Amino acid sequence: MTTAGVVIPVRAFTQGKARLAGKLEPSARIELGRRLANAVAAAAGELPAVVVSSAPEVRDWARDRALAVIDDPGTLDRAAVAGRAWVAGRGLTRAVVVHADLPKARTLTPVTRDGARPIVTLVPCHRDDGTPVLAVPVDVPFRFAYGPGSFRRHAAEARRLGLGLRVVRDPDLAFDVDVSDDLAALRNQ
Repeated sequence: MTTAGVVIPVRAFTQGKARLAGKLEPSARIELGRRLANAVAAAAGELPAVVVSSAPEVRDWARDRALAVIDDPGTLDRAAVAGRAWVAGRGLTRAVVVHADLPKARTLTPVTRDGARPIVTLVPCHRDDGTPVLAVPVDVPFRFAYGPGSFRRHAAEARRLGLGLRVVRDPDLAFDVDVSDDLAALRNQ
């Protein structure tokens, strides 16, 4: 029985990967954004999934993939909250928030197994700083805190709430493409 739903925040393909602007032309950044988002959507498999975006090109992409779409409330933290509410509204017990820039993502199974149990599952990024994947029960008031250092803030939030914490060090889910070194590593694979 499916107990988890997937939340994929995507700001925009046309403005995405801005930190790579010095390395990639706008059209190449758009193509990269789509390619990375496709990998994440495929990794969701049969799990119910929602894309959080207000960008027309992202909303069209999501609908073409038969993914649900809800409006982006303006920040990544608020997008995660909106996505968690969407997951809860479908009677599911665990929201898996996955960033749309994980080229190696193949499956989300390692982070979906806890169901409604009071456990927060975190996948730290390959720099051990950010949180590209986070799974949380939908019925807890977990405060999302994305941005630099989010892995430690999310771990602290789980402790503050008295929740269990499971850290999954999965290289496929940890590798996100944010800076030119990441792009070089992706090209060398």
